[in-house]
Amino acid sequence: MAALLVAGVHFAGVFPTRTYLAQRTSLSTAERNLEVLSEQNKVLEDRIDLLRSDAEIERLARERYNLVRPGEEAYAVLPPTEAPTPSTTVASRPAKSADDGNFVQRVWRTVTNWP
Repeated sequence: MAALLVAGVHFAGVFPTRTYLAQRTSLSTAERNLEVLSEQNKVLEDRIDLLRSDAEIERLARERYNLVRPGEEAYAVLPPTEAPTPSTTVASRPAKSADDGNFVQRVWRTVTNWP
């Protein structure tokens, strides 16, 4: 009977304790996630406030879309051109010799391997 009482007390203490520890771990994880999300939310709210200003909208329009105000002149600075390297130049075709012949003769020479 005593063994049954010890087993009952053991089960009554182990299962609630294990559940409590699991819930405490889950709660601490949720609190950390809440902190991270709150920080991200703060950054996004600051960005929203910044985007509500005319100066920021103008800065983005100039930077991303190259827009200018009426009366302003836009200039585009092009990178310097480079001289073509020898590997990128196109080789000219060799001059035709008198013995090249027409298409049929060239095919015949290729097939028969005759000069």
